[in-house]
Amino acid sequence: RCSCRRSGGGLVQPGGSLRLSCAASGFTLDYYYIAWFRQAPGKEREGVLCSSSSDGSAYYADSAKGRFTISRDNAKNTVYLQMNSLKPEDTGVYYCATTGGTYYCRTLLLGGMNYWGKGTQVTVSS
Repeated sequence: RCSCRRSGGGLVQPGGSLRLSCAASGFTLDYYYIAWFRQAPGKEREGVLCSSSSDGSAYYADSAKGRFTISRDNAKNTVYLQMNSLKPEDTGVYYCATTGGTYYCRTLLLGGMNYWGKGTQVTVSS
């Protein structure tokens, strides 16, 4: 029942910024915890961060702390991943996902995600 669109990916220089968008159709993103995952070349998919729609709390992977933030535009039914101070190791395919439980949001477990958006390629290179 999830129809999520993606945008904002591409090539960026180290130290630059990107904002990824995940727009939902068919359901309201505000009802769910929203997470972002990424998969670097040759590595397993890993959680980046997750946020609660109810209280605004967020859980961050160490790699994202201080550089990445998540936000919502309820009117557009869209969530955003703002990525600053990008590093080459941030390169990968990024996915938005939803979960209905705080446990899975906090732990960023793949198996706890309910719906997935299509991946967006982010390449950080000079």
